[in-house]
Amino acid sequence: MKRSSDLIRFWHRFRKNRLAVFGLCFLTLLVIMALLANVIAPEGYDVQNPTLQYQSPSFEHPMGTDYLGRDNFVRMIYGARISLSIGVVTTVVGTAIAVFIGMMAGFYGGKTDNILMRIMDVFLSIPSILLSIVLAAVFGGGVIPMILALSLGAIPGVSRLVRAMVIAERDKEYIEVARTSRASDLRIMFRYILPNISSSLIVLFTMGVAGGILNASTLSFLGMGAQAPMPEWGKMLAEGRNYIRYYPYLVVAPGVMIMLTVFSLNMIGDGLRDALDPRLKGR
Repeated sequence: MKRSSDLIRFWHRFRKNRLAVFGLCFLTLLVIMALLANVIAPEGYDVQNPTLQYQSPSFEHPMGTDYLGRDNFVRMIYGARISLSIGVVTTVVGTAIAVFIGMMAGFYGGKTDNILMRIMDVFLSIPSILLSIVLAAVFGGGVIPMILALSLGAIPGVSRLVRAMVIAERDKEYIEVARTSRASDLRIMFRYILPNISSSLIVLFTMGVAGGILNASTLSFLGMGAQAPMPEWGKMLAEGRNYIRYYPYLVVAPGVMIMLTVFSLNMIGDGLRDALDPRLKGR
């Protein structure tokens, strides 16, 4: 009963942010379309028809066709599946490693903290997208190397934030009680501290997915990510850039999808931050 009332209060707080509700609705629709891509377009995303090259947007082809006569709307749906998957997997992998590093550094402090954070500082001194580009160049092109590169690039910033949250929690009374009950360090970290910083991690996760999608699009645009004929949104931008003067819809469609998806995720993050902020409880 208490859990149900907490969820109701959470939803009331969340829906006060109208942009967050818009973002949630848009993202839900996008996820549904991505999951049903095989049903919406069972023929796949690489059906070529030279007689339909550069068709302007119409009822039959809502986003027009590309230089090979492929339907851009179909490719956009399949691209949503790819881009969202890359964003989620990248964030899950990067956040999991960052949480472990940040918790170790924040909980133990001293030499452990100094060593781990100095390593993170080295990576933080390099712009994240530049670091991702370097790693992608090392690992080679393709989706899997790109996910690996983006995951590693996300670790330093998140680990520092987690460290700060752990430091704020480790000296609180409930941690002292756990220590007196002879709970192991790992149990204290993952059974007591982690649940208390989980709301902040959820917000970081949504922001991380948005950043992952944006960075993946950048790498694919530069030719270091998804390879043809895969319809990743950044790759679609790269393929359409040479025709932007005569067929602007080739870059407008994927560009708008990237913008709306990243915007929606950021707004959801803002809404979650407001709804989960403990200072708002009881309002």
